[in-house]
Amino acid sequence: MATALNTIVYKEDWVEKLQEMLDEPVFWKDICRVEYADTRLLHNPYLTDPAVQTNSRGTAYTYSTFTETDDNVTINQSKIVPVFIDRADLAQSGFMRQMEIAERQGVLINEALESAVYANHANMTDFGSGDITGGSVADTTQITVSTTNIDDIIRHIKRVIMVAAGGSLFSRNGGFVVWRPADFEKLEAFMQANGFGTADTALRSGAKQGVEYMGLTHYASNLLAANHCIAGVKKVIHLGVLKATYGQIMVDDKDPASTSGISVVSRVDYQTKVWNNTKAVTLDINVA
Repeated sequence: MATALNTIVYKEDWVEKLQEMLDEPVFWKDICRVEYADTRLLHNPYLTDPAVQTNSRGTAYTYSTFTETDDNVTINQSKIVPVFIDRADLAQSGFMRQMEIAERQGVLINEALESAVYANHANMTDFGSGDITGGSVADTTQITVSTTNIDDIIRHIKRVIMVAAGGSLFSRNGGFVVWRPADFEKLEAFMQANGFGTADTALRSGAKQGVEYMGLTHYASNLLAANHCIAGVKKVIHLGVLKATYGQIMVDDKDPASTSGISVVSRVDYQTKVWNNTKAVTLDINVA
């Protein structure tokens, strides 16, 4: 008599496949300062500078005071991808099908973090039509992005960073813009129409994700909040990720909830923060 083969789920295989997807390049790993920790609070204390005084020879001076402020945020946001697989489906679907589910969990977790970074645009400095036309500063008026003004937007993003005394930070970390796909298309058209070497490259290969142009790194994403792009200095937006849950798989193969099958659960606990002392170099681009 033939013996039925057991259907075995190896947690190590699931974790390996999940980690493979988590290691794939995503924008938040490039534009954010990512901190993997098991602490509940992220701290970013900063000082108000003491005053610089005029000094006269032979004259007594007074001491200037300074203030230290502890800017902090709690890692208390959570996203979870719970999957249940019926025991019969598990037996019939095969190993590769299971690994596809693990892949999707990794992709979805990374996309959840990406969306969280973009959703925090309200805590960034507004940048609108007035910022590129010489009108109001920190404007909320929406910009209609076109091939004739996309270069103006890029130049004025850098101007705002410089005016905010972010020049040295920009030189050290670099800057970025995350566009909507339709805006990124206009950037590509501008690149193809202007310059020599850059135009040839854009005509031959197109503008790829992470392209360096006019001093900024450019990306395109479908996960941006409606009517908002973001830009600024890299590694300024802080993203805290709980090590204990990110990239970990919980497998229950003992009929969870008294249902015949297994559960595979992946989650991430996180918090994203734009700190007070660097808010001026992190921009919420208001677009129509």
